[in-house]
Amino acid sequence: MYHEKGFWFLLKSKNLLFSDPRIIWHCSLLHTQIMADDISRENRDQIEVEAEKERVENVEHIAQPKQDGLPQMDPARRIVVEKQLKRKLDARCSLFVMIYIMNYLDRNNMAAARLKGLQEDLSLSNTEYSTCLSILYVGYIIMQVPSNMFINRISRPSLYISCAMLGWGLISTLSGNTKNFGDMVAVRFLLGFVEAAFLPGALLILSKWYTRRELTTRNAILFCGNLISNAFSALVGAGVLSNMQGVMGHAAWRWLFWIEGAVTMFLAVLAAFILPDLPHNARGFTEEERQVAQLRMIEDVGEADTDSEELGAFGGLIMALKDSKIYVMMFTFVAYVVGLSFNAFFPTLTGTLGFGYVPTLLMSAPPWVFSCIVSVINAWHADKTQEKVWHILGPIAMGAVGFIICMATSNVAARYVALFLQAGSYAGFIVFYSWISSSFPRPPAKRAVAIAMINAFSQLGNVAGSYVWDLEENGFRSSYGIVLAMFGVTVGGCWYFRWMLQGLNKQLEEGELADVGREGSTENDILEHPDESLRMRKGFRYLV
Repeated sequence: MYHEKGFWFLLKSKNLLFSDPRIIWHCSLLHTQIMADDISRENRDQIEVEAEKERVENVEHIAQPKQDGLPQMDPARRIVVEKQLKRKLDARCSLFVMIYIMNYLDRNNMAAARLKGLQEDLSLSNTEYSTCLSILYVGYIIMQVPSNMFINRISRPSLYISCAMLGWGLISTLSGNTKNFGDMVAVRFLLGFVEAAFLPGALLILSKWYTRRELTTRNAILFCGNLISNAFSALVGAGVLSNMQGVMGHAAWRWLFWIEGAVTMFLAVLAAFILPDLPHNARGFTEEERQVAQLRMIEDVGEADTDSEELGAFGGLIMALKDSKIYVMMFTFVAYVVGLSFNAFFPTLTGTLGFGYVPTLLMSAPPWVFSCIVSVINAWHADKTQEKVWHILGPIAMGAVGFIICMATSNVAARYVALFLQAGSYAGFIVFYSWISSSFPRPPAKRAVAIAMINAFSQLGNVAGSYVWDLEENGFRSSYGIVLAMFGVTVGGCWYFRWMLQGLNKQLEEGELADVGREGSTENDILEHPDESLRMRKGFRYLV
């Protein structure tokens, strides 16, 4: 995070200056070193418009790929173009929400299908059913890092994601044709393998377009697809399962897989034309908008969001493996995911209230609507304050209260309120994801691997969580005790990671890393110093 008073520094020795939080670029007419406290508000107000023109020329030189022949723009024009860019970008990225809804529905519709005979028709024991759930995450884990390394190196990520959608939509429909335990295990493994491309890929694409001060809110909007799908899946499940039983001689749960898989494949076609690619080559944006998109990312941390040619194909992977921050986030996040594993069993947990399967599915929806609202508000406030850890721990505390209520009482009203509190704990999960991106800002190759590694490892929490909820005695009291303990581990991990970042920020403030420059860095230099803050411009601070 940048110091609240702003840090002023030279860029490329061309007297190109910028400060945060206003992100206003300035240029000096003299080749002298200018310190922050020496620049008064009156002097800043008198900077000429020509400084903005020189800024454009310099950024054209820095940003890759180069945008030769781009029109120069004055500051007023820059503001107009940036507003147009963000409106257009927000509109096109909104499709990620719909994709995430279908991603989640195709992955978790087994929970609703279970209520209408899937387990009985396939002759699955409780352990076999849990295995069908957990095997998906094995394929999911295997593919995430290779997929994100690939998507970071291609110029058309929109096509890659749309092709992955076609694949998992087709595989999802095949779930409706399964006859036994072996069939379902095979289909679920393949589904996880192909679905692995979406979430880390979407997070990477968003991090290439939005600054650190915007990313948490956009991630929250993306994850609303996850939260809405929890509610939406219950409503769709209720509609299909109550009306499609016996249609054309097939069980209603089979129709559930077929219908949702077909919708996914339809959205995949739209995604190829609507989703943005990269700031330097995205279709549907003007050259001015693409230029401003690149400037925004340079201004955010002081360097272009591009990989050095010297880094190599596996440089980002090597840097990620050598950075201790990743391992802290991996183990913290896996504990968090175990704590959130109730979501895959939410209809079952709602069923403990004692209602029929249709009322149970309908009652499963409102807690996730509540969670969506809480998540957006929490993310917006996290972006506004540029604070992370309390916006994670607050929702965790909310969920912990919900767990304790369910452990302590069998009262129907109290347990239903507790389900709202449990769903609200997802708000911190969203902020955690943005913490990953902001903690590994450059180079993008390393960020791509970091996002995928942390997300992939966290899926072990879903594997473990599939068995945590086998403990049905006393209204899943033992299961609630386990996830409550995992929330405690998450709290400890978040505090430790915050302490690590505060230590790095203190070093940066003391200037201990000022002599490590990024210009002229070789691949060996980069791999020797995997913490990207060593090469950031003065003024860079980690968000805590």
